Amino acid sequence: MKEYRPAKKRITVSVGESVRILRELQELSQSRLARLTGIPQATISAIENDRVRLGVERAKVLAKALKCHPGVLVFPGWELPGKVAA
Repeated sequence: MKEYRPAKKRITVSVGESVRILRELQELSQSRLARLTGIPQATISAIENDRVRLGVERAKVLAKALKCHPGVLVFPGWELPGKVAA
C-alpha cells in the first residue's frame, strides 16, 4: 500500500437522494419510514424528490429513524478539507 490514492468522488447526490438511498439501504418503504417518524409519506416523497426542503428538525427525526447523524442528510456531499476518508 505504498501508492495510496483516495478515490475520487464520482457523483453528487442531493439531500433528497441521500434520504432515499439511506432508506432503501435499510429496506424501508416510504410508508414504513412515515410511521417511524410521524412525517407524512407524501412529505417524505417530496423530500426525496427535492420538492420540499428537509430542514433541521425533519433531518433530526429522519436521522434517528435511519440510524445516522443528521449532518449526513443535510450535507450529503460535504468533506472535511485536508482529510482523507478511511
